[in-house]
Amino acid sequence: MDKERFRQFGYRFIDWVVDYLSEVEKFPVRSPLKPNQVKELLPGAPPVKGENMEDIFDDFKKIILPGITHWQHPCWFAYFPANNSPPSVLAELLTAGIGAQCMIWQTSPSATELEEVVIEWLRQMIGLPEGMQGCIQDTASTATLCSIICARERATGFESNQKGLKVPLVVYASTETHSSIEKGVKIAGLGKESLRLIPTDDKYAMLSDELDRAIQEDKREGKIPACVIATIGTTSSTAVDPIKEIGEICSRHGIWLHVDAAYAGTALILPEMKHILDGAGYIDSFVFNPHKWMFTNFDCSAYFVKDPKTLTRTFEIHPEYLKTGVDAKVKNFRDWGIQLGRRFRALKLWFVIRTYGVEGLQNMIREHLGLAQIFKGYVEESPYFELMAPVNFSVVCFRLNNGSSDEYLNIINEKLLNEVNDTGEVFLTHTSLGGRYTIRMAIGQRTTQERHVRKAWDIIQNKARRYL
Repeated sequence: MDKERFRQFGYRFIDWVVDYLSEVEKFPVRSPLKPNQVKELLPGAPPVKGENMEDIFDDFKKIILPGITHWQHPCWFAYFPANNSPPSVLAELLTAGIGAQCMIWQTSPSATELEEVVIEWLRQMIGLPEGMQGCIQDTASTATLCSIICARERATGFESNQKGLKVPLVVYASTETHSSIEKGVKIAGLGKESLRLIPTDDKYAMLSDELDRAIQEDKREGKIPACVIATIGTTSSTAVDPIKEIGEICSRHGIWLHVDAAYAGTALILPEMKHILDGAGYIDSFVFNPHKWMFTNFDCSAYFVKDPKTLTRTFEIHPEYLKTGVDAKVKNFRDWGIQLGRRFRALKLWFVIRTYGVEGLQNMIREHLGLAQIFKGYVEESPYFELMAPVNFSVVCFRLNNGSSDEYLNIINEKLLNEVNDTGEVFLTHTSLGGRYTIRMAIGQRTTQERHVRKAWDIIQNKARRYL
């Protein structure tokens, strides 16, 4: 493709993206396609000769687009948000065009130094202790794995990297923790049986006394407590674990404390939410995802550590072909995690923060928190629905309750959710809280307004009539 054709289609694609984002509401939120429908429309072998971009773009619109679930739809209320924004999209275009591989400072000094700056901005914005440093990982799953491995090395005096894991280490998290914790424990070589799931209270937050009891029991059995993973904003209900209480326990026992705030960390930019970080001085590592609720394209996960030397000692490796004359003066982020190759993720985050400013971001987060309170009010005012968990952020957990047994309520709430989603007009997902099927209303898409929240509630009520 010559530069003029590149320019021509570049303009067309930008126009298409602008129109898509402004008109995405006309699409069904969740793709209505059945399994294998896309594959059946695609050839089984690659083309021998190159094809015209016009035809490729047409096939994108005719074949690929119908199979897209529209995360940027204002009636997206599923899972957690995965927002983009115009400044983030434009930054991604520049990132793609530059095509830099930002593994070390020398491979693009601006990428490394901009990452240092925006990570420090984020630290200030969310209120982490001064002196914590960090980098941008791809996802919270990767960041948490890094913390588990760091905890493993610190607990073994960095011998497990050299000789393999020879002692029984234990990791602790609540029963409401994210599934990536179990995966991380397995990948780190500790084994699934080394993960202790601590009970929660009636608000689904970790019980600190139960944590302390489990730690002491493991120590009596000759096991080594290595890591505790607390959560600010659990996936099912957005519960908040008591960071200060947990931190005091970790400090007393010499255990690494990692805090997973993947979704809810963005809310910490609000002064009125800073109390959630009480006890932050105990935190060894912390992660949150700007690609969820801070309007920055996936993937972009901000990872902070109290002691960068533990992190780099765990992951650094120095092959001759990567050594440079400035290594002692700069940060080489290849040593701050699992990946050697790294994308230039800092650029889009820089664009977003500069475009909206802290005040603009705060205003949008407050709007979403307010919309969640409005939806909470709908549920509380209805005689046929009930809240299933506290509304700590912008996720409302609820269910239809017509007075039947929990077993039957599980069945009808699942049917209700499927019928609501099958309209194509809104998309919600579910979880299980205390064995009870629970519908989650996750509000946080950039363009969601009160009318969209009301629309979802009207659809839910309409579909629920058959079960009353």
